[in-house]
Parts: sequence; C-alpha cells; structure tokens
Amino acid sequence: MSGKKGLIVKGIAGFYYVKSGDEVYRCKARGVFKQRAVKPAVGDEVEFEVIPENDDSLITGVLPRRNSFIRPFIANVDCFAIVTAAASPAPILSVIDKFMVMAEKNGTEIILCVNKCDLAEGDREAAKKAQENIAALQRIYGSVYPVLLMDPDREESLAEFRRMTLGKKVALAGASGVGKSTILNRLIPHAQAETGKISSKSERGKHTTRHAELFSIDEKHGTMIFDTPGFTSFDILEAEEEELQHLYPEMTGFLGGCRYHNCKHLSEPGCSIRQAVEEGKIAIERYESYKSQMEEIRKARQY
Repeated sequence: MSGKKGLIVKGIAGFYYVKSGDEVYRCKARGVFKQRAVKPAVGDEVEFEVIPENDDSLITGVLPRRNSFIRPFIANVDCFAIVTAAASPAPILSVIDKFMVMAEKNGTEIILCVNKCDLAEGDREAAKKAQENIAALQRIYGSVYPVLLMDPDREESLAEFRRMTLGKKVALAGASGVGKSTILNRLIPHAQAETGKISSKSERGKHTTRHAELFSIDEKHGTMIFDTPGFTSFDILEAEEEELQHLYPEMTGFLGGCRYHNCKHLSEPGCSIRQAVEEGKIAIERYESYKSQMEEIRKARQY
C-alpha cells in the first residue's frame, strides 16, 4: 500500500472520487468512519491508500475542515456564489438571505449572482419585471455584498465571475431553475450538468443536479467550483438568537448603540438597528428577513 493526500471531487453511491495530482482515484471510506459518525464530504482534503491489484483505493483520514455545510453536504468552501434569476423564476429574498446567513456563519465570502439578465432585453412586460427585480436586488444587497449581473451567453460576465473567484473553492448554489447548471456548463463545457426546464405551473425548476461535485475552472490558480443540488427550502437555521445579528453585516456598525445591552432589535425601545431601518441605512427587506429568521430560531427551541 502507498499513502497519498488528495481532494474529494465527487461522492456518489458510497464511492468517493479523490483528485491527487493529475489522477483521480475511486475510493471507499474506511469502516472506522462509520463508527465515529464521520462522513467524508465533497471538498474534503483526505489521506488515502492505493491498494495494488484493487480497483478501489481506501480513504484513511479526513484532514481538518475550514467549514462544512449540511445541505448541500460540502466542505472547505472559500466563497458562496448565490445564484438567483432576474425573473422566471422571480427572486425569493427569504431563500437568498438564508443562504447568506448560512455562508456568514461558516466564514465564507459571498457573491450574489443575478442570472438571466438577458430577459431584461426581451418581451416588454418580461423585460420590465426583470429590470425592476435587478434594481431591487442591487438596492437591497449592493452595499453589503458584490452583486454580479450575469448572462451566461456573454463571455464578459463569465470572465468577471472568474476574476472575482480567482484561486477560491466556490459553492455555486441557489433555488432550482435559476440557471446554476447553465452557468456551470458555460464555465466548464465538459461538466455536462443537466439543465432543467421550468415548470409552467409553479415556475420552479425541478432538481436537476443529484449530487455535489467539484470542478476545476482554472488549474493554474486553483479555482474550483462546486455544483450542488438546487434548493427550494431550508432546515431551521442552526444559530443562536444572540448570534443572528452578527450574521447580517449591515447591522454590525449599529450594534452597541441600543438602549438595552441585550436588545434583540424586535420591539425594544431605543433600538439603534430599528432606527437605522427607519432612516434607510438598512434595507427594510433585510430587517424583515432578520425578524423572520429570529422567529424560526425561537420556534425551533420550543421543540
């Protein structure tokens, strides 16, 4: 046997595909992982053994993670690229914000990618709605996170995406039907990710990506991108009440200015956060999102 280190780039049907140098090895995980309730994730750096005269190698250890996500189950993410469509389907702010809070909690950079911006140049009514949505997303998020307007058929928007993610492991995620797979196919033609048609009834795409996978989009600089299953819902946020305020970056500059040191910024008098909302310094949509997630956390504690 020979020991090696590598990166899990795909996990499917009990097998893990580990990239080491220019080779990819199909591996099984050592039985001890099940005993310790440890499951390797796509993005994990691992130690493994190549077993002579055996098609499958053996993962013997998982190196310490920078972070990990449950859904999608991926690890060591540097940047979360959250994809929403300009229209069809319309942006759902609650989903976007939950992705952002999850990314903040795990210490990753965040980029908001507004996809299908070409719709803003089409049918007059559709174009008007797309333009309104784009303007709203820029107003709500533009002062907090980079907002990248994307049309995957235009190389300049893909080039800007590559520039913003240079040298990072990027999780490309968003609700179904927003065009993640289309972006991925343009960035890496050999990935051949499935693209799903939008259901005319719900205007939501079906889940077309069935497992997480990690692709290289720049071998020279080490830029890699996760393709993950689409989401339409989330589990209850695993955060504490006191922690949530720190996961909304636009709030941090106003913390400490409230009359009460334990202010939750909901209905307490003398709240600096609510005052900032009233003065337009914090987007009302983001504040409503904060309140909604706080309610979810409190409900979860009752069970």
